[in-house]
Amino acid sequence: MKNIELAKTGYKKFSEGDIDGVLAMFDPKMEWHECNGFPFIEGDGIFTGPQAVGNGVFSKLSEYYDHFNVEIEELMESGDRVIMEGYYTGTWKATGKKFKANAVHIWTVKNGKLSRFFQAVDTAAGLNP
Repeated sequence: MKNIELAKTGYKKFSEGDIDGVLAMFDPKMEWHECNGFPFIEGDGIFTGPQAVGNGVFSKLSEYYDHFNVEIEELMESGDRVIMEGYYTGTWKATGKKFKANAVHIWTVKNGKLSRFFQAVDTAAGLNP
């Protein structure tokens, strides 16, 4: 499977709520870099391994947001990297405020698994109360 197809599959599983399916696509030593501007991120925003990402990131989204979604504008592949340009959309539960925030993801693929994630997102665009 091409790297870009692997990423597409992961985004599809995420949009369908198949979080276990997404986590199964991760390398056991997944290195996940989350922006510190999210209200639930503690420390440096780096999570290691699928379970840490599931517990520290994915499980928190539904606590803070309704209808959280990744809208993909473009996916690009370069070597072992896949870059996503798009937006996060949803509603902040505490205020009922809807948001649309610019987001960029850089994935690294190793041995057919997603092994590294780097996120750049406009957390000031409504992702924080």
